[in-house]
Amino acid sequence: MRAARHTSFAPHVGRDARLLILGSLPGARSLAERRYYAHPTNQFWRLVGEVIDRPVASLDYEERLAELRAAKVGLWDVIRSAARRTSSDSDIRAAEAHDLADLIAGLPDLRMIAFNGGKAAAIGRRQLPVLKGIEVVDLPSSSAANTSGYAAKLERWRALRTAVAER
Repeated sequence: MRAARHTSFAPHVGRDARLLILGSLPGARSLAERRYYAHPTNQFWRLVGEVIDRPVASLDYEERLAELRAAKVGLWDVIRSAARRTSSDSDIRAAEAHDLADLIAGLPDLRMIAFNGGKAAAIGRRQLPVLKGIEVVDLPSSSAANTSGYAAKLERWRALRTAVAER
């Protein structure tokens, strides 16, 4: 199979975001459906639902995005475009990164940046400006390709609750 160049989506981030979750690059199913985390085996919506204490996995896509915005959670990817034959992050080649510093500069309430998976963290951390008062967290990938199990993932994802808690 020949590698094709894929492009990520626009950010789903409100100016009042307290938590920014960054993935790597949408997989084939997400790209085809034009929706973040569209593959039914990806556990993202269940995990983030636990973080914001809302049952987002049971909602339609637009309602999911509305719930994230209401909870002050932003969503984007670290890769603008890349060549890839499959949906696997390990297959990503010639990645062009997004300008995370520019996005972050416009988020005055940001408390935490969380990378969904190792590839997102490896590429995204290199794009971050010097941060003051913003925690950076590397999460286990919500993808089914990460076989560590839902309970183990959830334990780590719960750390994101501090970013969205009212102060």
